[in-house]
Amino acid sequence: MLEFAGSIHVSGDRTSNEARWPSGPGRDVRALYGARVERLPPRTRDLLLLAALEGSGDIGVLQAAGGPGGLGELSPAERDHLIMVTEDGRAVRFRHPLVRSAVVDGSTGEQRRGAHRRLADALADQPERRGDHLARATTVPDEAVAAVIESAAVAGLRRGDADGAVARLRHAAELSPGRADRRRRLSQAAYIAAWVSGHLDLSHEIMREVQGGPAARSLSSATTAGFLALVTEGDVDTAHALLREAIEQAPAPSALPPQELENALFILTLTSVFSGREEHWRPLLDVLDQLPETSPSAAASLGRIHHDLGSVTDETLRRLDEEILRLKGQSDTDVVIRTALIASYLDRLPDCREAVLRVIRDGGAVGSSMPALIFVAIDHMYASRWQASADAAAELIALCEEMGYQAFAQVGHYFAAMAAAQRGDLDVCQEHCRSIWEWSGPRDLRRLVNHAHQAAARAAVGAADFETAYRHATVICTPGVLPPFNPDAVLSAPDLVEAALRSGRHTEARRHAEAIRDAGIGHLSSRFALTVATVMAMTAAPEDMARSFEEALGLPGAGQWPFEVGRVHLAYGEALRRQRLNREARTQLTAARRHFEELGARPWEARAAAELRATGMTRTVRGRVGEALTPQELEVAGLAAKGLSNPQIASRLFLSARTVSSHLYRVFPKLGITSRAELRDALGSLPLEPPAGL
Repeated sequence: MLEFAGSIHVSGDRTSNEARWPSGPGRDVRALYGARVERLPPRTRDLLLLAALEGSGDIGVLQAAGGPGGLGELSPAERDHLIMVTEDGRAVRFRHPLVRSAVVDGSTGEQRRGAHRRLADALADQPERRGDHLARATTVPDEAVAAVIESAAVAGLRRGDADGAVARLRHAAELSPGRADRRRRLSQAAYIAAWVSGHLDLSHEIMREVQGGPAARSLSSATTAGFLALVTEGDVDTAHALLREAIEQAPAPSALPPQELENALFILTLTSVFSGREEHWRPLLDVLDQLPETSPSAAASLGRIHHDLGSVTDETLRRLDEEILRLKGQSDTDVVIRTALIASYLDRLPDCREAVLRVIRDGGAVGSSMPALIFVAIDHMYASRWQASADAAAELIALCEEMGYQAFAQVGHYFAAMAAAQRGDLDVCQEHCRSIWEWSGPRDLRRLVNHAHQAAARAAVGAADFETAYRHATVICTPGVLPPFNPDAVLSAPDLVEAALRSGRHTEARRHAEAIRDAGIGHLSSRFALTVATVMAMTAAPEDMARSFEEALGLPGAGQWPFEVGRVHLAYGEALRRQRLNREARTQLTAARRHFEELGARPWEARAAAELRATGMTRTVRGRVGEALTPQELEVAGLAAKGLSNPQIASRLFLSARTVSSHLYRVFPKLGITSRAELRDALGSLPLEPPAGL
């Protein structure tokens, strides 16, 4: 308004009260500012252009870029109220954004490019800003400039600016004289867009710009194409073939750019992880055999650890712990995600929690947020915070479906299934398992298929359906055999051992427990140590049973894993009851029931309560004719009412089929019924009476 007022003139009768606004350029405020800029000396306009293009107003940068004479020539612009110097004297500010626009609009293209070149020279110690100015100063392909812009992209990515890195790499590709360099930079931009930023459409768009034959001829383009095939379609065969061919055709690993090789190995390993098939792991191991030992969070370490958990040394664990400590100030989301991925195998996610949550909260790395949500779900699941794990899984599934990352969505279904299994929501668990099987099965993604079987086995064990649990657990691995590249064989070991024991397969249970013991995983974490101790105690000889369970409960750090501790108490109490040590059994079973009640593990709480009833710690149940049912008669009748046969009941309760038959023979007249078909209704209508003395 002040600029307009300064240019008003009155036409016609000077005594008239009507004043008219000028027409034409006078109505364009920017033009008004432009006219004032044009009246300034050329040297002043030159310095103003530097200030407008520099952006921050940093006096030091402007002095370095302005050359001889310093900034004294800015005085005319300051006197004309176009700019002002801050009170501390460190920065120049335009009084209005339109002044900046007028300065830029009033310059020629060559003047702007020259100013950008001078600013780039003044910013030699700031690679990102230097690269941006060089990009604007250059109009023809120039490899030296392209290399600087690429370095700026890398620096920005490490700072957490993924979108800026994509834009810089695309600009670097435009300025690349060589076709191979252009394709490599575009492929890197597409990879960051998909893996870090979460922009699949942009990644596909950039990959369409990559010219010159199939993606497999370039390691960078094969990496990106393989990742897109994996996460969007679950096409591990295509992804693996692209990467394997590119790596085989590439020069020796030492001759490749380290980050280019690292990304290719990471996606090849990720593809093999999702596949879970030997034909994909063997070629990867051949590549890893050629590489030296490296950082615990590197792709090569991921491949080796996933292939054989037992091969991890104490030195590797120490170095990993050091890397995790450095995550506190880490802004490179890729480093955070890869370190947390290794940590998730070795129970070190709690120490990564702050860095992982930062990736999710900051919002600039949507692609990396998906694996970050996976780590949050894992962390909560192992700590028995199942609702929190289910919430993270739901957020992951929704984000993946919105963004098109279908493979990651299946991992979300796994954690949702596990949370439902622990809490006894069997229908919900089955629904998530079915989603995994229907998507992953036809694609032969065995790791994901195993995930679903693990959740289904856990649900069945909780519900005391040990035959079903055994069927699911033995899909993952054969009892006594821990195949390489199959971590689910270790994760599901307690379920397989318990299901085998309770279904009468004692030899298979012992064989599997011994395989877990011999795998050498006990030193990795207190959870792994507890897993080994639990399965060995479950299968221990009667004379060693109590000592083995006590050792399991006394392991240092066991309290971090509340569900696993509750499970030890339950198995211990069950073993004591089978030895008719009811008093001791009640102590363990009461502890188990308390643990499961606090965790919301309803089926496990019900199992502990049923075992307590079987020790006599229950209310007396009287049949219709007034005669009391014993605790074991009630347990046998309940299983028979669910449709289990006498041999199945016998196996589950560690009885003979003849004993089961005898119990039912006595139960029928007490309930006033004559057939198994009447059991469910008869048990549902029983009156309860507390026994004396309890």
